[in-house]
Amino acid sequence: MSDAVARELRVALAPANPDQRDRLSRMVGEAGHVVAAGQGDADVLLSAVPPGVMPRDLDVALRAVAAGLQARRLGPPEPSGFAAAEEEGPAVLLTPREMEILTAISEGLSNKHIARRLGISTHTVKFHLEAVFAKLDAGSRAEAVAKGLRRGLIEL
Repeated sequence: MSDAVARELRVALAPANPDQRDRLSRMVGEAGHVVAAGQGDADVLLSAVPPGVMPRDLDVALRAVAAGLQARRLGPPEPSGFAAAEEEGPAVLLTPREMEILTAISEGLSNKHIARRLGISTHTVKFHLEAVFAKLDAGSRAEAVAKGLRRGLIEL
């Protein structure tokens, strides 16, 4: 196992209450990491962990976040008061590149700007965009973004 993989992370805790802080502290230890004294000393900031998360899963999520990725629970987003209706239909699996394209169009970027950001040609952007439209059954950029939001594929 390489040194980078074996290294324990310093995790700052920012829970809503002291009971959650104790629970998170135990979970961080079980995942093989240490609780940092403060956010300035930390590799990762942890505010909550969904019920049922195992130490190995927490370890993977913490390492992903420390590497600059986002860690999110799979499945439909939690209902929060007044929300848009859930998107009906089968689950959609987008490739990582298609997810980047969908995220970029949600930011309002043009094909040319997306191509520059991702270091690919505008033709390749169009190819991936067509695949996103087909998988989401969308006829426009706005509809693709709306369906991506409803299915929990992207966040604004």
